[in-house]
Amino acid sequence: MYRKNAWHKYASDNKCVMDFAEDYKAFLSFGKTERLVTKESIELLNQKGFKNVKEVKSLKAGDKVYFINKNKNVAAYIIGKKPLKEGLRILGAHIDSPRTDFKERPFYENHEIAYADTHYYGGIKKYQWVTIPLALHGVVCKKDGSTVDVNIGEDPKDPVVGISDLLIHLAADQMSKPAAKAIEGEALDVTLGNMPIDEKEKDAVKANILKLLKEKYDIEEEDFISAEIEVVPAGPARDYGLDRSMVAGYGHDDRCCAFSSLRAVLDIDNPEYTACAILVDKEEIGSVGATGAASVFFENTVAKLLELSGDAHPLYSVRETFENSKMLSSDVSAGFDPLYPQVSDLKNVAEFAHGLCINKYTGRGGKGGSNDANPEYYAFVRKALDDANVNWQSSELGKVDVGGGGTIAYILGNYNMNVIDAGIPVHNMHAPMEVISKVDLYEAYLGYKAFLLA
Repeated sequence: MYRKNAWHKYASDNKCVMDFAEDYKAFLSFGKTERLVTKESIELLNQKGFKNVKEVKSLKAGDKVYFINKNKNVAAYIIGKKPLKEGLRILGAHIDSPRTDFKERPFYENHEIAYADTHYYGGIKKYQWVTIPLALHGVVCKKDGSTVDVNIGEDPKDPVVGISDLLIHLAADQMSKPAAKAIEGEALDVTLGNMPIDEKEKDAVKANILKLLKEKYDIEEEDFISAEIEVVPAGPARDYGLDRSMVAGYGHDDRCCAFSSLRAVLDIDNPEYTACAILVDKEEIGSVGATGAASVFFENTVAKLLELSGDAHPLYSVRETFENSKMLSSDVSAGFDPLYPQVSDLKNVAEFAHGLCINKYTGRGGKGGSNDANPEYYAFVRKALDDANVNWQSSELGKVDVGGGGTIAYILGNYNMNVIDAGIPVHNMHAPMEVISKVDLYEAYLGYKAFLLA
């Protein structure tokens, strides 16, 4: 159903929507980093009978397998009845979100306050990240080959950390600056403590912080050179609105689409075409590197499927398989905010509670950097959604020349694959607290299932 308020569909009983949102809130609250989303995804896959591909010697229709790449990518497959070379049905989402990261040498002391030096990741409004409770998540990799998991700030008994801001009484100069300059990137350093270990020791507050980390995790300052510590908002996802119609939390972009895509694959059996959910990293910084969508990881997984299915030339057959595949780039879209109507073309906006949002193109200015899907493929997607009675809408990412953004769609389009963006509208995108509609989340899940079975 095109541009209809989806809540009307559930006027007599919305339990399915609310239950799905509860599952998602648990997923989002745990999955504060790419590694944690990967860990939770593996748990869900194992519960549904999927096997690590390393345990599999051959494949046939109905088999369920998954691949893991560097603890930051997941590719889950249900082998279809049709040969792989006839194409896949692919849902692709990213599991990284904007944040700040510890630098390689993060610890320092200034006027008896210990800090961690950081570098922000992805596009953020820096002023939104000060004076809020923050948590530390990540890994410290030691020279002996061991890896230590770090999690500080999520347990109610834990302390939290944060980034300070200038008090309003002394902020006349700061308040006169453009918002982009009011908080500088190098000022996003995290306050760690103020208690000295010994008045005779140099940098005694920093020394005390390092002592606490040594006691809790058995790690040294030098170990943080080979660490990955992400600074993220502390606390769980919450119901938002007096009617509990929405979810507020960190990382909806793009973990809401990752969760609904993964659940769509988990909740189907015996598809005609091989069904896939691919979860990738690094989208917020250009989909680069070994764990980004531009990596050959995805290509390699399909080659392995072809090999296990008996294909004599799997590396060559990957190209044909991709060319015959259809994909939804499952990424969020800008939800129309009535408090800021000036940035939107009101004829082409994504509204809360109107369901799954289709973006024919994203990009900037003259569609720069976009995929711009073929209309023939768009018609295929429309039919699949309408046949399944899914609420959906079309949208653009703001007015022409106002701004824009990108997704992983163009990367898979480079394989001559049919790809279109299909995701969930979000308010406060890239902020520490983003907001989505529960019914949009559920309609996206239904839409993704319909697409996999089309």
